[in-house]
Amino acid sequence: MTTPVRILANLSDGEWLSSVGSIEVHNPADTREVVAAVPSMSAEEVGAVFEAAQRGFATWRDTSPVDRGRILLRAAALLRERQDELSLTLTREMGKTLAEARGEVGKAADFFEYYGGLGRDEQGQILAHESPDVHSWTSHEPLGVVLAITPWNDPLLTPARKIAPALIAGNSVVLKPASYTPAIAIELARVLHDAALPAGVLNTVTGIGSEIGDALLAHPALRAVSFTGSNEVGAGLAASLAGRNVRLLAELGGKNASVVLADADIEYTVATIAAAAFAQAGQRCTATSRVLAHRSVLDRVRDGLVAAARGHILGSGVEPGTTMGPVVSPAQRDSIHGFIDRALTAGATRATPAVDVSGESTKYGCFVAPTVLTDVASDSEIWTEEVFGPVVALVAFDTLDEALEILNSSQYGLAAAVYTNDLGAAHAFATRADVGQVAVNLPTSGWDVHMPFGGSKASGSGHKEQGSEGLDFYRKTKTVALRALSRYRVRQ
Repeated sequence: MTTPVRILANLSDGEWLSSVGSIEVHNPADTREVVAAVPSMSAEEVGAVFEAAQRGFATWRDTSPVDRGRILLRAAALLRERQDELSLTLTREMGKTLAEARGEVGKAADFFEYYGGLGRDEQGQILAHESPDVHSWTSHEPLGVVLAITPWNDPLLTPARKIAPALIAGNSVVLKPASYTPAIAIELARVLHDAALPAGVLNTVTGIGSEIGDALLAHPALRAVSFTGSNEVGAGLAASLAGRNVRLLAELGGKNASVVLADADIEYTVATIAAAAFAQAGQRCTATSRVLAHRSVLDRVRDGLVAAARGHILGSGVEPGTTMGPVVSPAQRDSIHGFIDRALTAGATRATPAVDVSGESTKYGCFVAPTVLTDVASDSEIWTEEVFGPVVALVAFDTLDEALEILNSSQYGLAAAVYTNDLGAAHAFATRADVGQVAVNLPTSGWDVHMPFGGSKASGSGHKEQGSEGLDFYRKTKTVALRALSRYRVRQ
């Protein structure tokens, strides 16, 4: 039975507004199915949203951090109350399994809970001064209107990661979700609206990028852009904002590597890497896509990953037996297949069997079978470029120094993992891996909300998300020194 199409509106100035045009959202498990329609806004409508955000900021900046925190905590509770319906929305428009979607809803709630709690944390510092009659301190202040541009792969978690710290810091937010997955972002706005967030503090924008892209950056009230997505779009944003007093946080691509040393627990290691490589159909910036295995254990690692890949059941994420859903769109499916085909032409070997996805349950969807490639050159496209799919490439190494040299040769620097029982090797790897985050006997993905997140080199702009450091991008610090001039002086 076909589920009715949901007609959704954008939140602006506390009201739900439609537009003349609309954008259809398709189910990637069966692209014949339209699951939602969202407004296709005009540039003029986008300008009005920023006006609303500017008014919302005037209210929100004067709201106490404690009261801001209360609203975020209510939002966390509502996310958990609505987990089932939100998970279904997420699965139907993005494709991940219901189990993965439920995990994402829970993590989004964690963000609002964590930052909501920080509403009662310190809001500055008392500083020492060399003069005993001078008192000095710092205070944190919001920036103003923040634009959050979020991707389709974690379409609830990533907005939560950006919105929660922006709001607790006292900013208002304009949220522009990816056009493949706007429905879950609008549902997040509904949660915050229902949690009694004041009008204009959070606003959503949906539309065609070529029509509203300039308008998103044009308003003079804009003070910061927090972006997660491709390196190409990130570079375009940096160029557009150059010379303006607008901050840019860019969380970009990754080509994350897992290094398996000879002494690793191979059974545990393979299971952990397989989960990091194939979960969510590999559509995570922190997914493991490169595996460097010591030559003595390469065959065991390869065979284990192949077995894990063959064990996946492809299908709609709402079906109980499915362990891997589709990728998000036909374009993404074709891009991944293109990477695999070019790798095979360049001399790589497909260690996993080709999988027929023309069956009744998958023929209308965007399915890509999990793929393991061997005989890969460390300077080949499949090794150096982000695929963003369930594809992992293997190379062998003989020494830890060689493995680190191969790992660090990447233009990306998001995450890396090492698997070993040698504490000295683990410390050496953690010190020398040129990435933003290192895991030892853990997957490259899966960072908790209080742990700073973000990469180096081409993987990001240097600002961290998550944790207390995640607040720094969304606020400015003021320093005050005060000498009280009073006729009531303490006698010395």
